[in-house]
Amino acid sequence: MSICGLVLAGGRSTRMGGSDKAMTILAGQTLLDRAVARLSSQVDDVVVSSNMLGPDAVNAPVIADATATFDGPLAGIQAGLQWAQPRGHASLASVAVDTPFFPPDLVQRLCAGDSARIQVARSGGRVHPVFALWPIAALDPLTAFLTRAETRKVMAFLDEFGFDAIDFASEPFDPFFNVNTPDDLAEAERLIEP
Repeated sequence: MSICGLVLAGGRSTRMGGSDKAMTILAGQTLLDRAVARLSSQVDDVVVSSNMLGPDAVNAPVIADATATFDGPLAGIQAGLQWAQPRGHASLASVAVDTPFFPPDLVQRLCAGDSARIQVARSGGRVHPVFALWPIAALDPLTAFLTRAETRKVMAFLDEFGFDAIDFASEPFDPFFNVNTPDDLAEAERLIEP
């Protein structure tokens, strides 16, 4: 089963002072390069979703949402599914650019679930909706949802389509810890030290 990886890098980074969070440096490497490298080893192909990054920002294709109005992660996932479908991928594995420690076996573990449903990561009892494996068959329902729904919340679509949560250990620290603020970046630097 061919899997396309999607790095969601389209946020506006308001808590990081408005600078592009994807280009934030952690231990000498941008969060974007780190996410692409970590995901590349788990999938057959990688693409980056961003309305802000240029095509030369990273060694992977960069795709924009259908609109440039920052409609949230679902718009990026829709664009990723649209990109993956004609290339023959059976599913799309999505991750967030600001989560540098997501599990190295994330996709493998998500693949163990029902391929007709969306498989979503969970740690410490908390669901992480953008860390998910999306069947390509979710594209049309997602497109319809984005056309009619008043909310753009990922969980609203997951509840409608159907999903299973796959548990990941949250010790010694939660692998889904994300870098939202300068303090978070300092904590990530501490966690990454040898």
